Amino acid sequence: MSESIVEQLQAAAKAKQVLQQLSSDTKIIILNAIADGLVAHTAEILVANKIDLDRMSDEDPKKDRLLLNSDRLNGLSDSVKQIAQLSDPTNQLLLKKVLPNGLKIEKITVPLGVVGVIYESRPNVTIDVAALCIQSGNVCLLRGGSDALHTNEALLKIIHGILDEYGITRDIVQLLPVDRKHVSELLEATQYVDIIIPRGSQSLIDYVREHAKVPVIETGAGVCHTYVDRTADLDVAAKIVANAKISRPSVCNSLDTVLVDKDVAPEFLTKLTPYFEEAQVEVFADPTAYEVLRRENFSNLKAAEEADFGREFLDLKCSVKTVGSLDEALEHIATYSSKHSECIVSTNELHIEQFLNTVDAAAVYANASTRFTDGGEFGLGAEIGISTQKLHARGPFALEKLVTEKWIVRGSGQVR
Repeated sequence: MSESIVEQLQAAAKAKQVLQQLSSDTKIIILNAIADGLVAHTAEILVANKIDLDRMSDEDPKKDRLLLNSDRLNGLSDSVKQIAQLSDPTNQLLLKKVLPNGLKIEKITVPLGVVGVIYESRPNVTIDVAALCIQSGNVCLLRGGSDALHTNEALLKIIHGILDEYGITRDIVQLLPVDRKHVSELLEATQYVDIIIPRGSQSLIDYVREHAKVPVIETGAGVCHTYVDRTADLDVAAKIVANAKISRPSVCNSLDTVLVDKDVAPEFLTKLTPYFEEAQVEVFADPTAYEVLRRENFSNLKAAEEADFGREFLDLKCSVKTVGSLDEALEHIATYSSKHSECIVSTNELHIEQFLNTVDAAAVYANASTRFTDGGEFGLGAEIGISTQKLHARGPFALEKLVTEKWIVRGSGQVR
C-alpha cells in the first residue's frame, strides 16, 4: 500500500507540458483508438465489472450506476468518438486589441492544467473524464470509489495501452489509490493540482468543499422537480413525469418530487398511476395526493414526511405534493431545489415564461423531461458532471469549460 501519492502528483504536473504540446490531429487519433479499444476489449471489461457488481448489494441504488454491459460500452465508445469530433477548446482567440501605448494584447483559452476528479460508483466517468481531458489538453487524476475499482483498472489498462502505442506518457491519465487517506493529500496538493471536481453524493461534495485547499468546481447533487400546471395536457404530463422518474432513477437528472396543481391532481395522478405501478415506484405523498392514490389502490404508497421533500432519492422512489398555484410551486422549488434541473408542464405561455425566468437552476424545462440534462444530449459530447454553482461553469460541465484564460502581451520596449 502506497504511503503517499506525491510521486503521482509530481508526474502529473510534469506531464502537463507533454499533453499541451500534442497536436489536435494526434489527440483525435488517440481518442478514436480508445473508443475502438473499449469495444475490442468488451469481454475483459465486463469480467472486471462483474467482480465489482458481485460485491455490491442488489438493494444498493448505486448498482445501476456501476453496471456496464455491451450496450453501455458501445455508448461510451460512441461518446468518445463524438468528443474527438468536437473542436479543440484551447488556443481560441477571445480578444485582440492594441492599446494607445502600442502594446498588443490578446486573450486566449488554455487548459486548466492538472484536473483531479473524485467520484463514486460510475466507471463511465473514468472514460468520459479521460477523453474530455485529453481533447482539452488537461492531465487528469482519477480517484474513483472502491466499489468500481476492478472496472476502473480495466478501463485504465486500455487507455494506457493506447498511450504506450503512440509513445505518450501514461502520466497524463492516472488512477489514484482508493485509500481514503490519499483524498486529503489530493485536496491539499496546491503545488501540483490546479482544479478538483467532485462528482457524486451531496456528502462527497460537501466533504470536498470543506476540506480542499485546491480550487473546487462542484458538480452538484440533483433534487429535481416537475410541476404539473392546471393547464397542462395531463396525458403528456404523465408521460414526462414517468420518463423523468423511471427511465434511469439512479442518475442526478431523474425526478425526485412531483408538484401538481390541486385542481388537476385527481385526474393527473389517475393517469400517472399505471406508469408508476408497472415500474413499482414508491410514492411519498402529501395528504391530498395520498387520498387520491389510496382510492386508486396504488400499491406502494406512504405518507410523506418533511424529509421527503428536498431529498435526492436515486431510486424508484419520489415524493408528491399538491399546490394551490404556480407561485406556491415556485416557492416550494426555491426552498427545496438543489438548482440542478426543474420542469413545468403547462399550456399557459405566461406560466411557462414565469417559471423559466424565475426558477434558479442550471437547467429549466418547459414540457420536457429533466432527463435531458446531459452533456451528450446537449450536443457537448460527454460531461464531467452537472455543475450547480455559478462560477466558471454551470449546467453540463463539458469540453468547452475545461479551459481558462491567458493574456498575451507583446511590446516593443514600453515601460510604465
